[in-house]
Amino acid sequence: MTGPEIMAVVGFFVMLMGAGWRVWARVEAKVKVAEDKADKNTADLAQHKLHTAETYVTKAGMQEQTGQIMKAIEGVGNRIDGLNDRLDRLYENQPRRTTRG
Repeated sequence: MTGPEIMAVVGFFVMLMGAGWRVWARVEAKVKVAEDKADKNTADLAQHKLHTAETYVTKAGMQEQTGQIMKAIEGVGNRIDGLNDRLDRLYENQPRRTTRG
């Protein structure tokens, strides 16, 4: 091998190494961007979980509230039933009119 041939081979390998380094740098940059997005998404998720825990009720709390509402509805129903009984007694105790002929 002569001097110019060796220089061509060395130049070719230097070019391959430069191209490989450039590809590696781009991949590394993409990975860094993906990691930053993942960190931001993790922080957003943690913030959302905290907001949800502070804002929305638990299953046990919901069952307790539902029980209270059902008791209140039952109380209203009982009052309506009592009102019907009172109205029935009112109509039963009215004096009957007789017709004079």
